[in-house]
Amino acid sequence: MSTPSPIRIAAVLSTEHRGRLMSHAREVNFHEGARIFDEGTRADSFWIVRSGTVTLEIPVPGRRPTPIESLGPGELVGWSWLFPPYVWQLGAEAMTPVRAYEFDATTVRMLMDADPAFGSALGHWVGRVLALRLHQTRTRLMDLYAPRLAAS
Repeated sequence: MSTPSPIRIAAVLSTEHRGRLMSHAREVNFHEGARIFDEGTRADSFWIVRSGTVTLEIPVPGRRPTPIESLGPGELVGWSWLFPPYVWQLGAEAMTPVRAYEFDATTVRMLMDADPAFGSALGHWVGRVLALRLHQTRTRLMDLYAPRLAAS
């Protein structure tokens, strides 16, 4: 039995704040293998997975991109939209057909500025997601490079 993710939207945002955010959602679909975003490109949207699996990955010079984490229903895809210069720090690909809610980053940032309680709640959520993603990235890079370093 799996434990519910502590960073899924339902576990973090109140009903009121979820409703406020979701009132600005647009339903989108990604086919299996679709690139959702690439590192270094403009982060002007973000998504919450409805169904399917999205893989976050980090480019590694001379190799294929390295998967960092798989995201499923209720999970946030993308955090770079919240922090200037609004450029993706990782890449994302649909590993299965994905249904998601899409949000315009500029609109959501304006909502956050207009309502400090909503802004704080959303900022804390994205912060928790960011902390987990940084930990996952560090762990994955250690898996990739630590054995090579120890053998040197």
